[in-house]
Amino acid sequence: MKKKLLAMLFGSALILGACGGGNDTAEDEAEKGNDNTATEESAGENAAGVDPEKVVQQKCISCHGENLEGQGNFPALNDVGSRLSKDEIHDIVANGKGAMPGGLVEGEELDAVVQWLSEKK
Repeated sequence: MKKKLLAMLFGSALILGACGGGNDTAEDEAEKGNDNTATEESAGENAAGVDPEKVVQQKCISCHGENLEGQGNFPALNDVGSRLSKDEIHDIVANGKGAMPGGLVEGEELDAVVQWLSEKK
């Protein structure tokens, strides 16, 4: 009984931890000023000031892999633009599909991430 309970608690913690955090916009803004990886184009930020690559690093790599190569039951995203349309990518990221929950990325971040992923060919 104790082993089952421990396994269930550990599994729940692992799943919740892997699905990303909450809305850490204040912390993200503070980190922006300390980011030494910015290039001449502000590390790929779009017109709205969102860095889609940073959002993907924070919310997607725990399941889809460090280089977005996919792992386990989670598909590769490094070529997703060649397999899915921009609208299909938007629908999956916004609403979820299979084991992926919806709502991990929203608003301007959602639009920026979808645009960035759609360019992955």
